[in-house]
Amino acid sequence: MATDVVMPQMGESIAEGTIVRWIKKVGDKVDRDEPLFEISTDKVDAEIPSPAAGVVSEIRVQEGETVPVNSVVAVIGGAVAASTSAAPQAAAASVDKAPEPPASAPAKAGSASAGQAAPPPPPPHYHDRDEPSSAAPEVPSAASEDKPAAAPAPAQHAASAAQAPATSDGTAARHTGAAEDAIRERSSPLVRKIAKEHHVDIAQIQGTGIAGRVTKDDILGFIDKGPASAAPVKTEAASAGSASAPAGGSAGQASGSVSGAPPVATVTFKPGATDHVEKMSVMRKRISEHMVQSVKTSAHVHSVFEVNFGRIAKIRDAKKAEFERAGAKLTYMSFIIKAAIDALRAVPIVNASVDGDTIVYHKDINVGIAVALDWGLIVPVIKKADEKNLVGLSRAVIDLANRARSKQLKPDEVAGGTFTITNPGVFGALFGMPIISQPQVAILGIGNVEKRPVVVDDAIAIRPMAYLTLGYDHRVIDGAVADEFMSIVKKSLENWDPNAV
Repeated sequence: MATDVVMPQMGESIAEGTIVRWIKKVGDKVDRDEPLFEISTDKVDAEIPSPAAGVVSEIRVQEGETVPVNSVVAVIGGAVAASTSAAPQAAAASVDKAPEPPASAPAKAGSASAGQAAPPPPPPHYHDRDEPSSAAPEVPSAASEDKPAAAPAPAQHAASAAQAPATSDGTAARHTGAAEDAIRERSSPLVRKIAKEHHVDIAQIQGTGIAGRVTKDDILGFIDKGPASAAPVKTEAASAGSASAPAGGSAGQASGSVSGAPPVATVTFKPGATDHVEKMSVMRKRISEHMVQSVKTSAHVHSVFEVNFGRIAKIRDAKKAEFERAGAKLTYMSFIIKAAIDALRAVPIVNASVDGDTIVYHKDINVGIAVALDWGLIVPVIKKADEKNLVGLSRAVIDLANRARSKQLKPDEVAGGTFTITNPGVFGALFGMPIISQPQVAILGIGNVEKRPVVVDDAIAIRPMAYLTLGYDHRVIDGAVADEFMSIVKKSLENWDPNAV
């Protein structure tokens, strides 16, 4: 008996996933719960186990493709090869019979029963399938322009517009435009948050996501280009004759062609014969998007403090064996996290978030710890870190770091952070200028702890020293407040009570 393998929903806000790697190939035997494929979402990278034992008879989604959750990506067991061709025919038939665009969304993406009006698929946070390749783009030929775009959403809009008779007052065009606006407005919480912060009407944006929904790339591109392109985009979308843009074109390019505005200048690069070219991984794209958005959002300022770790070093040497017997590893990071928690209690604005023009003060202290991976960076979160002692914090850091490197983290474990700590010093850096993780308002960077000559009681002495850097959002945190926070961290570390370990 055949078993469908579906794209799992790794969290409540996860709407789609990208197949990064197939661990098993067609014809391979697989046991139940054995790793079958690897996915990447906007939260985590994870290995997905097989739901059943058997033989991989079909792979429907190739590496690098992004599909909605609950889409069938493979078949385990007795699937026949004919099912590959049958699926597109069935999908095409459902598109032809659909009376209007929202009802023609893929069946696997929704959860409505047959007797209910089918809701739209879950809103995606990102959509990478329409991004241009690293090679120089080709100019579409006249023949290719006459063909409809391959994306399902524009094709469905065109079919609906063709079925509705056009009238002199543009009734059909308005009907189509209203349906498209309804689809675009069903976007992810992240997209809606960005729209709210920048006072953008999502209905004005030409979406490139599933069923024409607005993705994060769409809204960021729209903000970069300015609101002037909004009206031409809606006019183009309402016209049945031009509902589909050329394949690979972005919403910004479509609006530019309608309004007559000059095209946006792009930097072209031709790789050399000895260059190695590869596309960004999904994780690298996410990091890029998040960091660029953070720099655009927060007014970054940094304060650097030098801390004497001499007292911590002595306590650590004395307690190291005791912690190891308790299944924990006592590191400088453990002490720094605890000191930061105490400072966050004393200066609660540093543990806050910004929501538009309001400040949200968090009761819980959820500390994100940046973990460097061979393929990128991830920030798992220690939830309610203020309720843990030094042993509990040490165990949590080891557990999250190990599971991050083995791709065993769950989406909930990389979400909900209220403050972040990153440790570039582990690689020898004296200090860094870290970028804030949105919507947080501060991040603490740890430099390398190394022995240096310092002045102690009017004498030169050798002490283990390190620079700690606080990156903070000057929209809500002033320099005096940031320095107050850092002075508490410094005082805690330099005057640690050995009995408090």
